[in-house]
Amino acid sequence: MSHFPAADLGPALSRGLLSFPVTFFDADYAFDESAYRDHIAWLAQYDVAGLFAAGGTGEGFSLTPEEIDRVVRTAVSETAGRIPVIAPATAGTAAAVGQARAAEAAGADGILLMPPYLVEASPEGLVEHVAAVCAATSLGVIFYSRANAVCDDVTVARMAQRCPNLIGFKDGVGNIEAMTRIYARLGDRLTYIGGLPTAETFALPYAEMGVTTYSSAIFNFAPEFALDFYAAVRARDRASVYAHLRNFVIPYLDIRDRRPGYAVSIVKAGLTAAGRPSSSVRPPLTDLTAEELAELSALVESTVLVEAKTGA
Repeated sequence: MSHFPAADLGPALSRGLLSFPVTFFDADYAFDESAYRDHIAWLAQYDVAGLFAAGGTGEGFSLTPEEIDRVVRTAVSETAGRIPVIAPATAGTAAAVGQARAAEAAGADGILLMPPYLVEASPEGLVEHVAAVCAATSLGVIFYSRANAVCDDVTVARMAQRCPNLIGFKDGVGNIEAMTRIYARLGDRLTYIGGLPTAETFALPYAEMGVTTYSSAIFNFAPEFALDFYAAVRARDRASVYAHLRNFVIPYLDIRDRRPGYAVSIVKAGLTAAGRPSSSVRPPLTDLTAEELAELSALVESTVLVEAKTGA
């Protein structure tokens, strides 16, 4: 059973930083439940407002529905109601409806509704897609606007009107005008979440538009750094934000941008660089090369780990 009713989920998520735990695999690429459970327990020690199980950074796109259910149940079990756990709903409408129902049965606290698989759809079709998923569950649903499911303010307003348990809008595009229009039209009806890869780069300008939180992949391997950065954003401490960007985030992005899929791969590599347990990514993704891992390790050692040790 969910610990956060739909009406309470948005405020709970908006109070702090969010993250996508990576999913651990063994040498045969099977889900490593023990390693994943240990990772969730480690992250849960920190002041995080919500965890997205089997999300994008969690390689949800490469998991079977049965594996997604195991991942979600493991996260729910390990957090034990202390932190909201958001489960994914992916693919076409029928599959997303099934996943939403399974997530509720597993005890998840909310649903992140990912873009439909492959197919492009009209705004009207996306409204119906969201309405079908929302009707299938009592959980709060967060719409993830990205790829083939990018919506304008009018469409998002129609979704919100149709679906009382649509509680959040997660932006994966980075269009400042579009986000301004959506917030101007809907105001506090929804909770707004920054959802671009390495969302730290957009965090400060988005905070000015009512986006109170974002999902940090960096939190997976550098929780102290991620929380310090988030605090600087909330305090509008521009000097601290840009120092963090210059010293770590932008060099990190330079490695991330070298190959498609590295937005996920570099997070698992970050765990290795920070001296934490990790695993390879599943195909079709590829791991960082040995040279890139060494470069990332040097960056983490010279910035993130130093900050964690000194409390700077």
